[in-house]
Amino acid sequence: MSNLFKIAVFISGTGSNLKSIIEKQPQYPYQVSLVVSNNENAKGLAIAKSHNIPTYVFKWDRNDSYLSKVHNQIKQADCQLIVLAGFMKILPKGFIDSFQNQIINIHPSLLPKYPGLHTHQRVLDKGDKFHGTTVHYVNTELDAGKIIAQSKIKIKKDDNKDTLAARLLFREHSLFPYTIYLIAQNRVKWRENELYFDQKILTQPIEMNE
Repeated sequence: MSNLFKIAVFISGTGSNLKSIIEKQPQYPYQVSLVVSNNENAKGLAIAKSHNIPTYVFKWDRNDSYLSKVHNQIKQADCQLIVLAGFMKILPKGFIDSFQNQIINIHPSLLPKYPGLHTHQRVLDKGDKFHGTTVHYVNTELDAGKIIAQSKIKIKKDDNKDTLAARLLFREHSLFPYTIYLIAQNRVKWRENELYFDQKILTQPIEMNE
């Protein structure tokens, strides 16, 4: 296990994406080595502990732009990638800069459409035909980092924000581990400020659909 690609997963709540990431470990070449949360009551912490994964809970301090104690925990765990899986805080610039191109996030929309919150209702309000989820690198702008992969669903006539959210979450649970796998295998990698997929510059999101 020590030679596997090690990741740190950041959570704030239930940890449903964390659970799927952990469950995919036997088939994908990565290892969840640390789970970090800003919420000591996050249900996802229990999921991590049930799999004997170390956890670290910290108190949010907006004045600590490097999140120094969190930074140290990640380095000690020898993690090569930070995965934001329902982490409900905006990371400070100093921390992002110190892990440049090493932080990814999953967002419930087909970015660049609908950054921010309440995406399911916003999609319905606009009358879109499709909705989806996006895995992207994190930079200092909200949901604006380089897009890696997406999964798309067709909006049904009787959909509401809750049914959309449920159907999309199912897709997230496949897309997120698969994207981590691509990074772990160096199939997705940065080279001279360009993102490559299978040795070619990534110009369109990698798609994982039904």
